[in-house]
Amino acid sequence: MRIVQLTQDSKKNILNNMLKRSPNNYGTYEETVNRILADVKARGDEAVFEYTKKFDRFDLNAGNIQVTGEEIKKAYEELDEGLVDVIRKSAENIRAFHSKQLRNSWFDAKPDGTILGMKITALEKVGVYVPGGKAAYPSSVLMNVVPAKVAGVDQVIMTTPCNAEGKVNPGTLVAADIAGVSVIYKVGGSQAIAAMAYGTQSIPKVDKITGPGNIFVALAKKAVYGYVSIDSIAGPSEILVLADETANPRYVAADLLSQAEHDELASAILITTSKDLAEKVSAEVDGFVEVLERKAIIQKSLDNYGYILVADTMEDAIDAVNEIASEHLEILTANPFDVMTKIRNAGAIFLGEYASEPLGDYFAGPNHILPTNGTAKFFSPVNIDDFIKKTSIISYSRSALKKVSEDIQIFAKSEGLTAHANSIKVRFENDK
Repeated sequence: MRIVQLTQDSKKNILNNMLKRSPNNYGTYEETVNRILADVKARGDEAVFEYTKKFDRFDLNAGNIQVTGEEIKKAYEELDEGLVDVIRKSAENIRAFHSKQLRNSWFDAKPDGTILGMKITALEKVGVYVPGGKAAYPSSVLMNVVPAKVAGVDQVIMTTPCNAEGKVNPGTLVAADIAGVSVIYKVGGSQAIAAMAYGTQSIPKVDKITGPGNIFVALAKKAVYGYVSIDSIAGPSEILVLADETANPRYVAADLLSQAEHDELASAILITTSKDLAEKVSAEVDGFVEVLERKAIIQKSLDNYGYILVADTMEDAIDAVNEIASEHLEILTANPFDVMTKIRNAGAIFLGEYASEPLGDYFAGPNHILPTNGTAKFFSPVNIDDFIKKTSIISYSRSALKKVSEDIQIFAKSEGLTAHANSIKVRFENDK
């Protein structure tokens, strides 16, 4: 891996380079995506069936679009029992973590007859998109579906592409069943997002769409935002390791490569105050790359978006961490909990040498659907709040309103909204 001295210029150049990976920069695909969305909106099932035949080479129709109970049963038989058990354990950890995020409706009643509050309501229908083929990740199924079910969503529907024989990845089906998906449809790509956003004869319109996908899926989610809510526009995977001289270089190298193997656009960055650690990690990375299965993908990721930055001080390193605002942040320092208190921007923070990033991907419980491309400065991981909505509650007695009626009328008139003022005035027009 390249070793670079951390300066204002090098930090700026890296940030600019990483932003090139944003889905916002893939405008060349938007015309194709928008055409598919409009077609599905206009023709419904007919368009969905045609695109599935074209892209997935499966002859989809109203009779086979939905995954059957028999198919789910067969998926269990095809999957190793040990893996099924691990999926169940992971689902329980995710359920336990997200259950702690639940909140209740609240009401604050005052003696003067004023009642203010917030009513918490789960979304009615949520659609989850799950990629197929080589990018099938049962772990992402759990991370999308389990929080929705914990939040109390009535119906969670899933769309996922099938192969030319109409078969869906068995791991995806098992994870969906364990997580509590209501119904699964064999539809992928932009056409699946359109179907969930607008509704078709077979697929119901949902209130929100979550889940990762390729650039066509990401752009489709961006385009339908407003018809439905979405979780985020996900970018390529990222990991940033913040380390000092106490870190184990072999662990650091292994963790950097855990994200670089995702795809050629993935980013892996080490920021350290130790030049010696930087050189040892670079050597360990070279050794690992030679023996790992996804060597070609990893090497291209490292060539394009892999960096080892050497900082003069830990303060400089922390400033860079907050500027980059990485999806995953590992802190491997002598006192990681102390350093953590100075971190403002990160999707998820992993503390200490035994909190490796894959622990969060698969098992610990916190959600692994995280903000990317610097959006950790203003976005959060997927959580219970993504699957609820809040409604304000206001109730005033006559006496409580009368005490503030003049204040409200003054405010309304200052904005030129005399009908607003009148709405208050008429309630007391007969008072002497």
